[in-house]
Amino acid sequence: MPDNITQLESQLNDFDPALRAAALAALIEAAGRGEVALAPQTDVANMHCHTFFSFNAYGYSPSGLAWLARKKGYRLLGIVDFDVLDAVDEFLEACELVGVAGSAGIETRVFIPEFATREINSPGEPGIDYHMGIGFAGGEISPEAAAILHELRTRASQRNLEIVRRVNAYLDPVTVDYQRDVLPLTPAGNATERHLVLAYVHAAERAMPNVTAFWAEKLSLEAAQVEALLAEPAKFQNLVRTKLMKRGGVGYVQPSHDAFPRVEEFHRLITACGALPCAAWLDGTSAGEQAIEELLGLLIDQGVVALNIIPDRNWNLADPDERRRKVQHLYDVVRLAGELDLPLNVGTEMNSPGNKLMDDFDAPELAPVRQAFLDGAHFIYGHTAMQRANGLGYQSRWAQAHLPSRGQRNAFYTQIGYLVPPGRAGIALLRELDSNADPDEVRRKITSK
Repeated sequence: MPDNITQLESQLNDFDPALRAAALAALIEAAGRGEVALAPQTDVANMHCHTFFSFNAYGYSPSGLAWLARKKGYRLLGIVDFDVLDAVDEFLEACELVGVAGSAGIETRVFIPEFATREINSPGEPGIDYHMGIGFAGGEISPEAAAILHELRTRASQRNLEIVRRVNAYLDPVTVDYQRDVLPLTPAGNATERHLVLAYVHAAERAMPNVTAFWAEKLSLEAAQVEALLAEPAKFQNLVRTKLMKRGGVGYVQPSHDAFPRVEEFHRLITACGALPCAAWLDGTSAGEQAIEELLGLLIDQGVVALNIIPDRNWNLADPDERRRKVQHLYDVVRLAGELDLPLNVGTEMNSPGNKLMDDFDAPELAPVRQAFLDGAHFIYGHTAMQRANGLGYQSRWAQAHLPSRGQRNAFYTQIGYLVPPGRAGIALLRELDSNADPDEVRRKITSK
């Protein structure tokens, strides 16, 4: 690869948005001249990628992810960031420029009172649920939504500051200052536990003459173990986070039920933006997920219209018995989602070192659910494109009038997702539609072009 292309791809992930935009434009021009090989697009989808606005393990910005998808031939890609919508506009615009079917979302933790005594998908935290909104068409939001979003960021910052206070006391003399050492690791001030880990790793390297001995003492490990782990930074960072910040660690604080918003509050943010409330499923083993029909029924009543799954953690397992059990859980929840008219949002997350860039859609274990995964991805793109082009997405009055049931909407937006080509040409095609047309007319006009 020419040096200038390598440099431009590096600039795609710079914290400077102007530099990212210029780099993407230059790469698109280079591809047009044949200087960059773009793989043919194939039917694969990763609809759950965190950007560096929350944490991406590979450092990808929204523009960087859009370019990655086009270069590797991923037809559909979706982003999901913790507690912020900072990446939405940049990502969707970049997808339109490069010709990738994109979607954008947000993730947070909520409290579900009806499951207050049951662990759901946040290990060791009964009643606390990782929950999502997907299908945002832009980052501009109403004052009501902005207030809820501000509260999410404030709560996240308060949790981080308490972790820092506790971990500083334990690791002293290795300490970090949140403003000085943590926030500069982020492009827009939205730090996560993974940023805290990086800050502590860097602080130990600066302060300690013998890093191995320091971490061996603080993590209660043999020096040889630490030495081996330091040679694999991804594994080491995950271990530091587990030992210090997760349940049982010195920095962990058992969350109270008022530490997170209620489902209905988070849903107000999502629906005010014309986006889609989305439940998140882990692996079917917790007490809450053992009651998955009850849980999804409750969430559907509160507005949930889709279900997120991270497939790799449900089949790509070394232990054959665990694999067999979790693959069956996966099949069961996909079947249930179909019965409940919940399209699927699937992906790899990319927020932990070692996460795949793309799921293995050719894995035999995924063959029975592959089409459901692809249909869900096209559904989300179909809604996003219609909402972005002319405000006729899933939550619109147009959809409510013409497609009153969730099943009808699912079928329509899935079909639109398959029919509308990704990129600016597809958006332009949708903008030609008459907002008074019924769904059959919309389909006819799209297919006639």
